Amino acid sequence: MDRREKRLSNIPQSIWSIINQIDHLKGQWVGGAKLNPQALGRLKRSVLITSSGASTRIEGSRLSDEDVEKMMRGLVIKKFADRDQQEVQGYFELLENIFHSWKHIPFTESTVKHLHKELLKFVSKDERHRGDYKKSENSVEMFDENGKSIGVVFETTPAYLTPKQTQELVEWTIDALKQEKIHPLLIIGNFLIEFLAIHPFQDGNGRLSRILTNLLMLKIGYEYVPYVSHEKLVEDNKADYYIALRKSQAVMKTERDNINSWLEFFLKISLEQARLAIELLSKENIEKILSPKQLAVWHYLETVSEATPGEIAKVAGVARPTVSQALDVLLRLKKIERIGQGRTTRYKKV
Repeated sequence: MDRREKRLSNIPQSIWSIINQIDHLKGQWVGGAKLNPQALGRLKRSVLITSSGASTRIEGSRLSDEDVEKMMRGLVIKKFADRDQQEVQGYFELLENIFHSWKHIPFTESTVKHLHKELLKFVSKDERHRGDYKKSENSVEMFDENGKSIGVVFETTPAYLTPKQTQELVEWTIDALKQEKIHPLLIIGNFLIEFLAIHPFQDGNGRLSRILTNLLMLKIGYEYVPYVSHEKLVEDNKADYYIALRKSQAVMKTERDNINSWLEFFLKISLEQARLAIELLSKENIEKILSPKQLAVWHYLETVSEATPGEIAKVAGVARPTVSQALDVLLRLKKIERIGQGRTTRYKKV
């Protein structure tokens, strides 16, 4: 058993409890084409703005979400440094690409380097080292709300060891996800803490770690990720973020090696993200997230005690296959219940 497997085989029940809650909520998510694409598109746009602002503020930027939105609309903001705006634009465009194309983006070492290059493509200061591993030492620093460094959180991997350690980490992560012996959330949590410990690039490591979090979470099936900002939740708990990093880094690769402090933070953030995603499917939001034809089925069932799919199709004016899809969505949202089976199947509002 290698050190990573050993580390992840000794997980306390409190952490397993969080994972089980996340996976329970994951099973309740109804996304993709099954919900109103216009509503989901608006949610994604909002999350892109919130995430881009939050992720760069964690690293010292001072742009508000309103400033980010103005930038994305092409409005000029003169009161902030060019670098802040360059960093936010790079994050926004890269995260947008992740949300739209994650199925076609492989998780490999070359992808990690390419994503770093894309992240910093607008930052003129970083032109020389975009997509290349660091050539000199760096460290993880904590910043206050004014973007001023208030101290080093931990030292990172020496530059000369960085290519080897990064390659080994990515390869282990790919292999572990394929083998499915370890829960994927633990694998991702381990990847993130080691990635940040290596800090493989001269700049942009924190932001890239959050880009990679979105990509990996989507790849292992947590498809609600684009609709609630992971980055905003981290920003709102920034002190705990740095404390968890520091605690786990202090004992990594020692006899007391464990990353439970980090895993607990990462998983609690992921659980809150899942909870907020399921809240989007609440009764208060249902009319926003259903497509027009799904809504017609729902409105008809609100007016009758129960109905068959055929009756719904006839009265609501919706094609039978679309009725079946709408009923499936409403069942998963727990808005209706099924009565009977086969030809006698009927549905009623809960």
